[in-house]
Amino acid sequence: MIESLFNQSGYVAAKKMLDVSALRHEALASNIAHLETPGYKRVDVAPSFASELQQAVGTRDVSRIQQAAPRLAVDSMAVSSRTDGNTVELETELLKMNQNAMEQHLETQLLTGTMLKLRLAITGRG
Repeated sequence: MIESLFNQSGYVAAKKMLDVSALRHEALASNIAHLETPGYKRVDVAPSFASELQQAVGTRDVSRIQQAAPRLAVDSMAVSSRTDGNTVELETELLKMNQNAMEQHLETQLLTGTMLKLRLAITGRG
């Protein structure tokens, strides 16, 4: 019974997105740390991961969702406006960090909802 609650495609996808948020936060922190490093190229979660996860969620196949593996890649859309070739812009990184924090909060709320259902089933109280 409990296993079926944690093996639903929506729950597994929310967990995967929470993992992606953590990985993106690491990338953003690394970008900010390398703000003054000459030639540093901005990194982010590979854009191909979004379509991979979307396809996996579309099939509702839990094992396929679990196999979707986010990875970091150089952001090919980031262009250097500086003479040293660094493609990190502090304002952009801070904006993306705030956006990532909001997404992480939403994903946490989705997972919390599942836990609350479990508590309701066990105790009879929400």
